[in-house]
Amino acid sequence: MYSESIQKLIKEFERFPGIGHKTAVRLAFHVLESDEAFAKNMAETLIEAKSKVKFCSVCYNLTDLDPCTICSNKKRLEETICVVEDVKDVIAMEKTHEFKGKYHVLHGAISPMNNISVEDIKIKELIKRLSDGKVKEVIIATNPTIEGEATAMYISRLIKPLGVVVTRIAHGIPVGGDLEYTDEITLIKALEGRREM
Repeated sequence: MYSESIQKLIKEFERFPGIGHKTAVRLAFHVLESDEAFAKNMAETLIEAKSKVKFCSVCYNLTDLDPCTICSNKKRLEETICVVEDVKDVIAMEKTHEFKGKYHVLHGAISPMNNISVEDIKIKELIKRLSDGKVKEVIIATNPTIEGEATAMYISRLIKPLGVVVTRIAHGIPVGGDLEYTDEITLIKALEGRREM
């Protein structure tokens, strides 16, 4: 139906997460119908991002500076580290403007079903960061999934003997949510995370 070059372009767009065939076709034709400067700029931007963006040597966030801007910011609290599963989680936490410490990105969660073990994520690097004794609290902000909970428990067991306080972010009912539509696990977590008024 399409020429070989168009089919190849569509297939490349289909490799993006969440992009189905129809969206890939629309994107391919958008690129083809745009002027050559657009396509050239897009290609150069992709190549530049791929060559410049690396993992921060401290927290493993994606950055084009090493260490990243958060790790090199002297105003950030050295004694508190928030552990997250993914780079996108750092962005979500930063949007709150509440957390003033530093981060550690695991790049996944322990998941035997998906063949992701302790060695496949950045736990060993986290423990190494704690060895200098500067960190007083580690906030574990992994996702409230079976894998996220297992990872949180594993990290907690490793860190507690080091004399570092380990806390877990609260999970529960979202603001504006109705109890009748909330699942049992979320309600259990909401009850566990309750605080005095």
